[in-house]
Amino acid sequence: MNSTPPRKLLDVVRETIRLKHYSYRTEQTYVDWIKRYLLYHDKKHPREMGAEEISAFLTHLATGRNVAAATQNQALNAILFLYREVLKIDVGNIGDYLRAKRPKRLPTVLTKAEVQNVIKHLSGVERLVIQLLYGSGLRLAEALSLRIKDIDFAQNQLIIRDTKGKEDRVTPLPQQVQPPLKEHLQTVQRLHKEDLDRGYGSVYLLYALAQKYPKAEREWIWQYVFPSYTLSQDPRSSVTRRHHLHESTIQKALKQAVQQSGVPKRVSCHTFRHSFATHLLQNGYDIRTVQELLGHKDVRTTMIYTHVLARGGRGVRSPLDD
Repeated sequence: MNSTPPRKLLDVVRETIRLKHYSYRTEQTYVDWIKRYLLYHDKKHPREMGAEEISAFLTHLATGRNVAAATQNQALNAILFLYREVLKIDVGNIGDYLRAKRPKRLPTVLTKAEVQNVIKHLSGVERLVIQLLYGSGLRLAEALSLRIKDIDFAQNQLIIRDTKGKEDRVTPLPQQVQPPLKEHLQTVQRLHKEDLDRGYGSVYLLYALAQKYPKAEREWIWQYVFPSYTLSQDPRSSVTRRHHLHESTIQKALKQAVQQSGVPKRVSCHTFRHSFATHLLQNGYDIRTVQELLGHKDVRTTMIYTHVLARGGRGVRSPLDD
């Protein structure tokens, strides 16, 4: 009698992550941290371990590897997912006391002149993406995940779907970016037609959507606004398709533009989202409006930008100037 061999633990982890529709990046990150956790404890099965072993691993990361608090918390989230969602084991509220406290730092914000200075040293697709990060307050992943159907030129708005908080939101589409964006989409549409003619042209859709609309993956409206320059094989389904641009493409172009601009600040893609929020507050928009545009669940997250407004000469007059 043939018995079915037991499934490998990491395969079950991947399956559980996909059932919950987590992103492929999250899948890679969680599997990697779970591997490290198991290797640290000499491949001991997690059912034979608990809070003591989890604490030992996180202590090793903090003291032995000197990782940042955010990285330590990422590892904790992966391990808690393993126990709670995969093994269905209650390890108690260990996250409450093992979670590292992240240092509170004010975000880097560019002036409006600095924003324009950096943007003028960009061109093509990279320039369009950075303009949307600043003009619409997007995260880089949100900009690169935009689909054709998410752009509403008639109402000057973008619909941001499947966000960090898993809720859709609406944000303004700057009029300044619309002419070059329309021209860009014409190029993308020609590329999509070429892909279809070659027998490709499909795009990744969440499993539920792919089941509900089996023909949608080849339709124009579902294509990415910023498609990759090359076709690639989907690591989950092995289907050859055109994904969106990789984040590193934009990050490298931005790094070069910042160097050329001479702006003396540490600038990342997220700096433009910070600048979007700060400049809206400077222009008199209320905190709740900015919270909604950014997609923050808690207004306290948005309040960080009021601290940016209050620092330096903008909020307080130096006594030396009296």
